[in-house]
Amino acid sequence: MKYLDEYRDPVLAARLLGELRATATRPWTIMEVCGGQTHTIVRQGIDELLPAGMRMIHGPGCPVCVTPLEVIDKALAVASRQDVILASYGDMLRVPGTEGDLLGLKARGADVRVVYSPLDAVRIAEDHPDREVVFLAVGFETTAPANAMAVLRAAGIGAANFSVLVSHVLVPPAIKALLDAPGNQVRAFLAAGHVCAVMGWTEYEPLAARYRVPIVVTGFEPLDLLEGILMAVRQLESGRAEVENQYARAVRRTGNVTARDTIERVFRVTGRKWRGIGEIPASGLELAPEFAAFDADRRFATTDVVTRESSVCIAGEILRGTRIPTDCPAYGTACTPRTPLGAPMVSGEGTCAAFHNAGRGAERR
Repeated sequence: MKYLDEYRDPVLAARLLGELRATATRPWTIMEVCGGQTHTIVRQGIDELLPAGMRMIHGPGCPVCVTPLEVIDKALAVASRQDVILASYGDMLRVPGTEGDLLGLKARGADVRVVYSPLDAVRIAEDHPDREVVFLAVGFETTAPANAMAVLRAAGIGAANFSVLVSHVLVPPAIKALLDAPGNQVRAFLAAGHVCAVMGWTEYEPLAARYRVPIVVTGFEPLDLLEGILMAVRQLESGRAEVENQYARAVRRTGNVTARDTIERVFRVTGRKWRGIGEIPASGLELAPEFAAFDADRRFATTDVVTRESSVCIAGEILRGTRIPTDCPAYGTACTPRTPLGAPMVSGEGTCAAFHNAGRGAERR
């Protein structure tokens, strides 16, 4: 296949669905661990076309959504300083903190800027040597190489006024935590193709073997996902539990070695809190000691932040896959993309936004 439309061919989709229905003999439960995949599944109605009883659980695959509340509150505290320019990707600006969001803070005069690359933030630091420039460095393994490059660039040019507020999270430890959770119902996983394009899939192999759970590295188009689901069901039906690669056009087993080396040079693995989930050991990245001078957390001593989650929002349960957005009493009423109570309604990869954009639960609005 050469063109995008080929990955959305309705004839091929019908064939894959037919094969899936012929293969599945049990009501299997599969989780996708990628917000982009969630949006495709919900927007295209793939979850509603599966064989009777088969269920897709939408996992914590939205990097904006799992960024802990305390990091948002720290970003708000740092951005409130008159000597600071805070740079961020645009989808972080409307994530609600305990008191407001970065967009509201910007409207009140704070110097908050949307950038398209962390290297843009380094250039801002070069252009404003009299200001502190902080980049909000969040995301899964996918964004870690670029953020690492920004730190290396700042170190190389001596941009002492540049720092990063880091909240990187890692997918394999999250999968382990989900599998270890009481009442876990997930029998197979669709792994995020872009994460594996960076990291490869070797880290998933011990999980598949230990927990006897198939893991299929999958792309983001409808046919990618249908084929990935079919590959997972074939494994489940035959009693296999392996890592398979559906996204062969973009992913290799070892990933991108240069990108991995860059991550390992700048970051170290650490425990990390996930919004709505809590602390997961060895599930995040922090700056290595030799780059501690670029750590905004240390530079601005943001350790005294007190957080308070919404009492109505059930984002944590949605991120864990134990409930769906339409279970939330605020969904589509008090909580909408224009008035979000939780991060899953803000981000372009959030499950609540996916449901809302697809018109799920429209009768409640």
